[in-house]
Amino acid sequence: MSVFSYNGSAVVAMVGKGCVAIASDRRFGIQTQTLGCDFQKIFEMGPHLYLGLPGLATDTITVSQKLRFRQNLYELKEGRMMSPEIFASMVSNMLYERRFGPYFVEPVIAGLEPKTFKPYICAMDLIGCANCTEDFVVQGTCANQLYGMCELLWRPDMSPDELFETISQALVNAFDRDALSGWGAIVHIIEKDKVTTKTLKTRMD
Repeated sequence: MSVFSYNGSAVVAMVGKGCVAIASDRRFGIQTQTLGCDFQKIFEMGPHLYLGLPGLATDTITVSQKLRFRQNLYELKEGRMMSPEIFASMVSNMLYERRFGPYFVEPVIAGLEPKTFKPYICAMDLIGCANCTEDFVVQGTCANQLYGMCELLWRPDMSPDELFETISQALVNAFDRDALSGWGAIVHIIEKDKVTTKTLKTRMD
């Protein structure tokens, strides 16, 4: 069994027109035993910047705290907010530093560039190899199901409401076919002037 499937997870990010969305399931379990349905896998790293950390639950917490520390140092030194692209480089560097004893997380980064508000999404493997696209990225134990649903439902230039509906349907239908993720979902829609967070109730059997 892969260590990535020990706790189970599902994270997806999608691009819309002037907006970006990131969503995850909320299950915390040990293999097929569910222990909770309120585990945080998405972290707010700035007004227009969110980080998803699917993988081993202990490493999710550790990496999020280490990245928060490094981000604070950068912003104190530079006197400005970190853009999603720079943040992705920092995440990649930190993971590659630990390539011989890696953190078992596969980060997903979603945000808007500070000045242009251009959507940015990126996914990485456990040693920081980045995959930046202009449609969607997926990670977690049900990544295969998520790929299929996103390929089916995603389309260019969606409004924030359309983007919420699309990412929600893709995530919920994908983790319904995965025994290691699900049990509720949380969706963040990042726009120029606001961030909307919605919690979804899903089947729990």
